[in-house]
Amino acid sequence: QVKAGEISMHDFMAAEAGMSRSAGTCNTMGTASTMACMAESLGTSLPHNAAIPAVDSRRYVLAHLSGNRIVEMVNEDLKLSKILTKEAFDNAIRTNAAIGGSTNAVIHLKAIAGRIGVDLTLDDWSRVGRGTPTVVDLQPSGRFLMEEFYYAGGLPAVLRRLGEADRLPFKDALTVNGKTLWENVQDAPLYNDEVIRPLDNPLTADGGICVVRGNLAPNGAVLKPSAAKAELMQHRGRAVVFEDFDDYKARINDPDLDVEANDILVMKHCGPRGYHGMAEVGNMGLPPKILAQGVTDMVRISDARMSGTAYGTVVLHVAPEAAAGGPLAAVRNGDWIELDCASGRLHLDISDEELASRLAESDPTAASTLIASQGGYRQLYIERVLQADEGCDFDFLVGCRGAEVPRHSH
Repeated sequence: QVKAGEISMHDFMAAEAGMSRSAGTCNTMGTASTMACMAESLGTSLPHNAAIPAVDSRRYVLAHLSGNRIVEMVNEDLKLSKILTKEAFDNAIRTNAAIGGSTNAVIHLKAIAGRIGVDLTLDDWSRVGRGTPTVVDLQPSGRFLMEEFYYAGGLPAVLRRLGEADRLPFKDALTVNGKTLWENVQDAPLYNDEVIRPLDNPLTADGGICVVRGNLAPNGAVLKPSAAKAELMQHRGRAVVFEDFDDYKARINDPDLDVEANDILVMKHCGPRGYHGMAEVGNMGLPPKILAQGVTDMVRISDARMSGTAYGTVVLHVAPEAAAGGPLAAVRNGDWIELDCASGRLHLDISDEELASRLAESDPTAASTLIASQGGYRQLYIERVLQADEGCDFDFLVGCRGAEVPRHSH
């Protein structure tokens, strides 16, 4: 709105300064709220943990109960390996679709699964998540906030709604309180049908994370349907390319930028190697000249992440990333790109020979290789970090290693 001239910077700053009422995480279905829901649906937290407001006295009560329960779990020898099963991850993927959760959950769940020894892939997100309606009407996809979600019944009400419709994959999955997931939620009350909508009146009919592949993303990329414009989820457009985030910042506001509303914004070198930490810059703001036309969304493609608080038809986590030599590095201004979420396709409209030739012309891995040659932690990071589809963990940390306590050093 600021870029489009609809509000002043003063009004924007006033709104931004007052958007959070208290301490706590994002008050929308951002990544923090999403992962709290993932923890509860995985069975690794007590019921209602996901949504209690930070300053609500029940948050402190639940923290106390959690501490007590952890001690009991030690005495019962109830380990995470008994809870974090493949079935538990299926429940979490289905839940993420129902709540309109963040795309960051894809990376985080893959990393968690890798550490515990569960084989989780992007195919599981398509298998379990697709076709699931988004019923939680929260920003950024919908209207309400996390506090209202809690007062509407919180995650237990969502899980009950899924379970009663036989849409909860594994009701008998074990949770940390020793009960099954279904035992925890089967009698959960639901107080507000606007915030937690019926399955036959969803916010988005198919809210599961959309996984796309093709010659532009051989190992996959993701898109969040509940935050996207339906008419853009099948789109063919001309590429407007930014070589990295600095290039994007330098040129996006240029009134002479060669861009039209039907084009596709492409940004490279923002993946785990190209932009260390894989920054949340994938939801590129639109050019002011496009916003001035009343356009509020364009297809955007990058190897970056995006905040769970963001929205738009944004293709993220393109793998392999540009800095690892992925095909994204070869995209040029004016190339035509096809996105088809229904068929899971992301295609750069050039021949295989042309793609190979472009990648051979220059070495997109050179910048990160140069940084790695300087040694230190950055060398360790660049050489050992995994790609987005693999969870962005260090490769040497993948695999269940148990919980052996080493001998004392003194």
